[in-house]
Amino acid sequence: MGFILYPAIDIRGGKCVRLIQGDYYRETVYGEDPVAVAERWINAGARWLHIVDLDAARSGELANLPVIEKLTQISPVPIQVGGGVRDMDRLQRLLDIGISRVVIGSAAIDNPGFVRDALTQYGKQIAIGLDARDGKVATHGWLDTSEVQAEELARDMADYGAETFIFTDISRDGMLSGANVEAVRNLAQACGKAVIASGGVRSVEDIRQLAGARAEGVAGAIIGKALYTGSIQLTEALAAAAEVKNG
Repeated sequence: MGFILYPAIDIRGGKCVRLIQGDYYRETVYGEDPVAVAERWINAGARWLHIVDLDAARSGELANLPVIEKLTQISPVPIQVGGGVRDMDRLQRLLDIGISRVVIGSAAIDNPGFVRDALTQYGKQIAIGLDARDGKVATHGWLDTSEVQAEELARDMADYGAETFIFTDISRDGMLSGANVEAVRNLAQACGKAVIASGGVRSVEDIRQLAGARAEGVAGAIIGKALYTGSIQLTEALAAAAEVKNG
C-alpha cells in the first residue's frame, strides 16, 4: 500500500483558514486566496490536495463551490473534498466539476442509505470521513457528537463497500499535539481498509510513524496547521515519507 501526504486547504467565507478543534470561533486566516495556497503546495510537490468546505460542513450548503471549481481548473493533481455532502445532488455537483474523491462524513450516521447508494455508484471516488471525539463520531461540522464508535461505523461502511476512510482525532486537530498513530492503526485494523490520518500532525517524526504503518492500512496523512505555521516543510515531509517507503 502506498502512502500519500495531503496538504489541507480549509475554506470558510472564500478564505483559507484553520480552526482549533473544529471551533468556528477559534479561526485563523492563512490566505485570502485558496487558489494561491493550492499552487504553493503543488509547486512544493503535493500529489493530492485535501479541501474542506467549512461553511458547507456547518450549514449543509455548498457555499464555496465556485472556489472549489476554480481549484479543480488550476490543479494538475487530484483533489478530494469534504464538507456538507449529505445527498446525491451535492455529491454529483462536486464530481461534475472534476473532484477526484468526495468525503462523506455526517451522512454516514444521518443517511446511511445515501452512503450505500453513493458507494455502489461511485466506489473508489468516495471516502468516509470519521471524525471522533473520545472515540465517538462527531457530525455537522463537529457540532454534534453521536453515541456511535468510530470503529463500529467503519466496519459498517466497509460492509457497504467503502475502501477509503479519513480518521480525525478532534482533540488533536489544530493543536500541533502529535498524530494519534495508535488510533489510526486500530481503525485500519478494525475495518481492514485504507485509512488516512488527520489531526495533530506536527513533525516529520509523525509522518515517519504513520508511513511506517502503511502495511497495516495507514494510507496517508493530512497536514494542516503544521504547514501553515512552518512547523513542517512539505518538501521535508514528502522526503521523510519516501525514506520510510524505501527503507
